[in-house]
Amino acid sequence: MIPFLQLRPGEDATDVQAAIARVVERGWFVLGPELDAFEKAFAHDTGAAHTIGVGTGTDAIALALRALGIGAGDEVITSPVSAAFSALAIMMAGARPVFADVDPERLTLDPGATAAAVTPRTRAILPVHLYGQPADMPAMMDVASRHNLAVVEDCCQAHLATCAGRPVGSFGVAAAYSFYPTKNLGALGDGGAITVNDAGLAARLRRLRNGGQTGKYEHGEFGVNSRLDEMQAAILRARLAWLPKWTTKRRQLAAEYRSALAGADVLVPPECDPGHVYHLFPVLSERRDALRAELHARGVETLVHYPLPITRQPALAGERPAECPVADRICSQVFSLPLHQGMTRETVQTIAAALTGR
Repeated sequence: MIPFLQLRPGEDATDVQAAIARVVERGWFVLGPELDAFEKAFAHDTGAAHTIGVGTGTDAIALALRALGIGAGDEVITSPVSAAFSALAIMMAGARPVFADVDPERLTLDPGATAAAVTPRTRAILPVHLYGQPADMPAMMDVASRHNLAVVEDCCQAHLATCAGRPVGSFGVAAAYSFYPTKNLGALGDGGAITVNDAGLAARLRRLRNGGQTGKYEHGEFGVNSRLDEMQAAILRARLAWLPKWTTKRRQLAAEYRSALAGADVLVPPECDPGHVYHLFPVLSERRDALRAELHARGVETLVHYPLPITRQPALAGERPAECPVADRICSQVFSLPLHQGMTRETVQTIAAALTGR
């Protein structure tokens, strides 16, 4: 069986074990030197001035919106093709998620549809850099500028991706990252971060993640308990050093897939920007279920990201989501082939052969 993903540490195992041992030996587990060191390193590598480590990527989005003063009565436009947590985070901030359809090639939020979804209550846009493919941020920033909207980038699947030569996360006022174990930069548990350039915004986010504390036992505003712990910060800092190499490997494997799948009974979404980091390798087919069954019979595990657009999720029914026909079609056809840095070129060839019948 070719598994979809391998989550155990591989070539980074020695570094990860050393990081764990260091934290245990120090005996400091929350808001300590490991978090501080990781925040500085991640800010450097993403081109941001500040990183604020939090409990999850969902919290990262919700806290970024709250720090910008976005809440009850406000609307935030986002993509219907993503993990539902993107929209749930908007709701956690007290705002209403509004959905605009996706570009049929990028599979990310369509700038034209986004502009059409703006209302007098719209306060922000949350573009999702889906599957590692950056959204069209120059066009999205033009929409935001014309309507005086904040942009918070959902970079949860796009660590170290670039768009038009710029790091994702550098376009908007804030960016949210997830370190869920399956991500390109994954922890051995949950974790997230927010990157910003404004020092005042960073300071508020540090308060909000820690119960709104302005001093020990002094809570100046309503905050939450969402802190990236020392163990995960140490592990992430160890793995961050490996991320450029792993990103290169993902891009090489993706190029191999594109070549090997020529003529296959699937549609491979185009690489719309060379800054794509291939968190996942999605393909589309009207015969999705049959193809997945055939691949399973040949020993290849596949997954579907995502079988329902967020607009069809029962949890969002009360938000009166708009119709998004492109998203409906994508979610009915998309499935993901295995792709991770532990794979080899030969594995890609084996999977492609199983899919093409060669």
